[in-house]
Order: sequence, then structure tokens, then C-alpha cells
Amino acid sequence: MKTVLQIGGFAPEIQAQLDAEFRCLGLADLEREPHLAPHVGAIVTRSNQEVPEDVVRRLPALEIIATCGVGYDLIPRALAASRGIVVANTPDVLNAAVAELCIGSLLALLRRLPQADRYVRAGQWTSAGFPLATSLAGKHVGIVGMGRIGKEIARRLEMFGVALAYHGRTDQNLAWRYEADLATLARDSDILIVVAPGGADTKHLIDARVLDALGPAGYLVNVARGSLVDEQALLAALERGGIAGAALDVFDNEPDIDPRFLLLPNVMLTPHVGSATHETRAAMAQLMLDNVRAWFRSGRALTPVEPD
Repeated sequence: MKTVLQIGGFAPEIQAQLDAEFRCLGLADLEREPHLAPHVGAIVTRSNQEVPEDVVRRLPALEIIATCGVGYDLIPRALAASRGIVVANTPDVLNAAVAELCIGSLLALLRRLPQADRYVRAGQWTSAGFPLATSLAGKHVGIVGMGRIGKEIARRLEMFGVALAYHGRTDQNLAWRYEADLATLARDSDILIVVAPGGADTKHLIDARVLDALGPAGYLVNVARGSLVDEQALLAALERGGIAGAALDVFDNEPDIDPRFLLLPNVMLTPHVGSATHETRAAMAQLMLDNVRAWFRSGRALTPVEPD
């Protein structure tokens, strides 16, 4: 039975499969019994869990790090590459769920659905009508990051009658306009959606310059990683009316988010639930397991992350 280090928790049905097929250890087990480290051949984790470099260095037989999620910015990929360790993620199976959450959050933000719900519950509808909100139809939407999920969001947005443009590392010659300068994309957009990968290369990609370009009538939606947005600049823009509002599913220092967000009436906050449906999480975890199984069986992962 192969030995696997588990970082993060999984649903009971996935945990049962892990326990049945592998000898599962936790970080605490390695601390108590360091002699087990040479036996670990794989790490299974979740994309919101950090895989510490010092842990990887202590595992001489480690062959694969399989994450349950599309993001891999919390995995020490340079160290893994130098050791010949494969990193595998779970692309595609969560695209639809994240796109749904993105568009649902955007509609809730523009149409002020959380406020409308509270308005009815508080009995205010009997005394006055709810204030008018903002339409999505006809808006200019900029998407930052046109990978698999970005394309899913763009295709779903088309049916709302919006004008789409995107920014990324390269022009992919898509049906939508490419804009090489992010500030220009923000200036031309009523809504800016962030769905680029996390990591050092994209840290604070959305900074004060971009938020200023988005302007007081613009909205920001982030379903990617908290690190892509300069939170201090965002909070300042929201507090002074520098942008109209934001829908945020990801933050720095999750789940202990900056308490200033809780006081702002022009934000909608969700607890990193982009892929959090029963169906999607089951598919993600199954693909993570299948990556480990395939590696130990054939020496090839199903969905390895391509080297930079």
C-alpha cells in the first residue's frame, strides 16, 4: 500500500477511498513519526492549502503532488520541478460552477439582491418601493485572464447582450477584443472580472492605477485569488466611491478577511465558494484521486500542470 501525505480535508466519500487505497498520513503524523517521511510517494491537497517547501524537502521518495482544484500557486513548483516531482491539478471539471458563481454574483451585485431580500424581510416593502438598481444588458465587460474559466464566463455573458473584451499574457485571436494594457481595459469597462491564475507574476495585478481607470461607475468581480487584487487600494476605492462596488469570493488571509469589508454597503462577499457544489467538488476530488492512481499505475498523471 502506497503512503500518501494528506494536506487538507475531503468529503467523507473521498476520504473513504483514500483510506481504503493508501496509507494516509497528516502533517502531525510526520512530526510525531519522522521516520515515515521516506515512505511518502504522493501528496494530496486542496488548492486553498499551502504545501510547505520544508515538507517537500523532507520527502525523498515524493513523486507527485495532486491538488483538488485548478489553482497551484500554493505549491512550490520550482522545487518540485528541480526534483522531478509532477504537479497535477483538476482543470475543466470546475469551470461551469465557477462561471455560474461569477455571473450569479455579478447579477446579485448589480440588481442589489441581498439588499432586496433584507428589505422584504424587514417589512419595508409595505411603506416604500425598493430603489432602482443597475442592468447588466448593454454593459462593457472586461475579463482579466482568458483561460478555461474565463472563456466559460465570456460565453455565458454573451447571452446578456454585453460587449466583451479581455486581457491576458497573449492575444488568443478569439471572438472578443484583446486589450494588451490592463488599465485601458479597465477604463473601457463598466465591469471588470478577475479570473487569472494566482502567483507571484499576478500579485496585485489589480492595483490603484487599474481601479482608478475603472472609475466611480465601475464594478469589480474577483473569483480568482485574493492576491491578484491590492486589497488596500480596493478598500480605499470602495470607501471613497472610487468604484461603484465589488463582488468578492476570494480575499487575502482567508477566512480572516479585513473587517473593513464588512462595513461596506457596496460589496457582496462570499466565502470562496466558486466551485462549492456537491457535483463539482465530487468531480474535482475524483480527478485528484485518479491522478494519483494513474501515476502509481503507469507513471503518468491524467492532468499534469505544464511546466512554465
